[in-house]
Amino acid sequence: MDNPKAARHLAPIIRVQQVSQRFPTPKGSFLALDNVSFDILPGETVSLIGHSGCGKSTLLNLIAGLSRPSEGVLLCDNQEITGPGPERGVVFQNHSLLPWLSTYENVALAVREVFRGQMSKSEMHDWIEHNLSLVHMGHAVDKRPGEISGGMKQRVGIARALAMKPKVLLMDEPFGALDALTRAHLQDAVMEIQQRLHTTIVLITHDVDEAVLLSDRVLMMTNGPAATVGEILDVTLPRPRSRVALANDPIYHQCRQQVLQFLYEKHRTPA
Repeated sequence: MDNPKAARHLAPIIRVQQVSQRFPTPKGSFLALDNVSFDILPGETVSLIGHSGCGKSTLLNLIAGLSRPSEGVLLCDNQEITGPGPERGVVFQNHSLLPWLSTYENVALAVREVFRGQMSKSEMHDWIEHNLSLVHMGHAVDKRPGEISGGMKQRVGIARALAMKPKVLLMDEPFGALDALTRAHLQDAVMEIQQRLHTTIVLITHDVDEAVLLSDRVLMMTNGPAATVGEILDVTLPRPRSRVALANDPIYHQCRQQVLQFLYEKHRTPA
């Protein structure tokens, strides 16, 4: 976010209000999330971080509309979230590309679904190429998923989500399966896209450095069951951000230390 202080006067784009989520099990009801509440502002990048089993993906699925809460309500742009919608694009750790389609065709599938009747064929074509160019995949429009690397597949997945013109981009550990160098390149790509488009991003990560580098705020979740948001860290580092410049930045290290202290002192990994 370019100006976080100014943005705080805007109405939230996402509202999570007293949300709890229970799942039936052979031993009875399991409370995964307990009374979770927070707002996300337009243009903000927010990370959800916590140990495995703390309900991060459960929470993201609720925001995506892939499941409904047991209690509470979630809103997107002041409308109740009752199911998936094109205003919320989702990028999973598994790219979910159709292997028999080219990169162009994988993006085109989403564009036709959302914009059929709103865009001409020529406009759709230009829009597809524009979004592949945004993620630096314009050179590989005819390649199929089996012909490109894992990082390139994730770029196509991001392009497909962006091509839906979402108000919010939801990312569930999108770089978790990638090597460190590829991960760094994609982190930089996401920051570049956010700066250009001012997209609101909600990101699940296990990586403390990634959370601090990419985020305006980090939501730290307590261990499950009955997980909730334990602390919220404001990351006041100016944008654009450079990982090299941040290596010696005292604010960066202070933020990093605060997240580490929460995860490994206040909320250790459950045995």
